[in-house]
Amino acid sequence: MPDIPVNLQSEGPPDTVLPPPNDDVESQYAAALDVPEAERKEAMAAVVASHPRFLAGWASMGDLASDPIESYAYYRVGYHRGLDALRAAGWRGSGYVRWKHPTNRGFLRNLAGLGRMAGVIGEEDEAERIRQFLRQLDPDWKDQSSERA
Repeated sequence: MPDIPVNLQSEGPPDTVLPPPNDDVESQYAAALDVPEAERKEAMAAVVASHPRFLAGWASMGDLASDPIESYAYYRVGYHRGLDALRAAGWRGSGYVRWKHPTNRGFLRNLAGLGRMAGVIGEEDEAERIRQFLRQLDPDWKDQSSERA
């Protein structure tokens, strides 16, 4: 298991903090965000194709999607990739995954986007389940998911 810190806190369960991506993917991601809007989705798809475990890339693909079903699909992939990353970081299905840790933001953006799109397509029970899950992961949650992270 990788040597990843778990932050113990006296006020509740430990925080799980995802490890940072390598600098190369971060610079490719930043470059994709800075291309003209008409070319951004293609540029972001190239980042995700090269780095399929990069959670912020999947969240951005969801943000850039042309319709709710496409968006839902990107967020769903990012959410499941994020669960894999959390488990690899020591998370066992409980404990905090907070927005205040920048490396957790890709996962949380995917989860929040998935919840929004579930509501858009009429899957209100899923949308509510995700809202509750977000509050369990981060009791201070407010929807910051559209922020670049």
